[in-house]
Amino acid sequence: MTSPLRLPAFRLLFLGRTVSAVGDAVVPTALALAVLRASGSTAALAVVLGCAMLPRLLLLPLGGVVADRFDARRVALVTDLVRCAAQLVVGAELLGGAPALAHLAAASAVGGAASAFAIPTASPLVAGTVDADGRQRANALMGVTANASRLAGPGLAGLLIWTVGPGWAFVLDAASFAVSAVLLSLIRVRHVPAPRRSLRADLTLGWREVRSRDWYWSSLLAHGVWNGAAAVLLTIGPVVAVQRLGGEGVWVLLQQVGAAGMLAGALLAARLRPRRPVLLGNLALAAYAAPLLLLAGAAPAPLVVAAYCLALTALGFLNPVWETVVQGQFPPAVLARVTSYDWLVSLGAMPLGYALAPLAARAWGPPVPLAVAGALVLVACAGTAAVPGVRRIGWPAPAPVPSPTRTPVTR
Repeated sequence: MTSPLRLPAFRLLFLGRTVSAVGDAVVPTALALAVLRASGSTAALAVVLGCAMLPRLLLLPLGGVVADRFDARRVALVTDLVRCAAQLVVGAELLGGAPALAHLAAASAVGGAASAFAIPTASPLVAGTVDADGRQRANALMGVTANASRLAGPGLAGLLIWTVGPGWAFVLDAASFAVSAVLLSLIRVRHVPAPRRSLRADLTLGWREVRSRDWYWSSLLAHGVWNGAAAVLLTIGPVVAVQRLGGEGVWVLLQQVGAAGMLAGALLAARLRPRRPVLLGNLALAAYAAPLLLLAGAAPAPLVVAAYCLALTALGFLNPVWETVVQGQFPPAVLARVTSYDWLVSLGAMPLGYALAPLAARAWGPPVPLAVAGALVLVACAGTAAVPGVRRIGWPAPAPVPSPTRTPVTR
């Protein structure tokens, strides 16, 4: 099978996504430790994270409609430029030495709003540059580069924090968005425009596509629980790592091995083709319960790190497999809307996790919210095996050999 990297448009897309992934990879660790240094409060970290997440959730359905109506490449290009500006503001605030929480929160909100329009473009960009028979490899390649960047990100973030300061992590991310925008301007992507309807009709049609497939909506609910649990871990985890597991270095290491696990999972996704990909992926996601429960019990750091690595390997495997199945099961004209609802449901529980985790930790101690989150993940992800569609859904049927005239071209 020909590598998708032989296609000029996908090659430039892949390069741009790789560059921006490297920049993005340093930000989560840098942001968590920078806010904790500045405020010493998990509540402050929850506010900043929530300010990025809430506008993203509110605008995601609109972002899906925009990407289906217009060229996904142009939408992605504009959002890259907006996010570049937002990250420059955060970087300047941190480099100034006295970061104001309100300024960080506002910049995070702008970046979150832009990402609501960027996220639904990801799947149409791949589907518009690679034909059906090459999409599993293309999605796996995207997963590999994103996860390799996450592997390098925590270490690079730690280096920046402990040498020149966390502000430079955000300057690097801003530069990566600028490079990505330039590369996107050089490619052309196949686009199947959606018929013009009212905004309400477009949103309703996308939702109808989602709820007509039991394998899809039931998986989204499980993924939402998984992401809510991840929010609990991201909010309480740094404090547990610093206070009970050995310090900031343990948290950086945890993020590092998690990225390694996601990379390993993406590499597996490029090689394995299980008969029931959604069922296997959802069952694998249940492994995220292990690091949550181990953190709740203050298990030794090596055991927590190993469990987290295994759990993120499952996530790294699921992501490209899920993208490939979705791209083959939904019509191109609704793909961005379906993707936006995917992210809306999957990420919908994260603000709740960010808000409730510090309150629960203050009231009952960190072990309680961590243990509850672990139990919910186990039940929700493993429970999808009871849904008939999840057990039945397989890979899309092979596509016919495409005509050379359909090959994307650069301009």
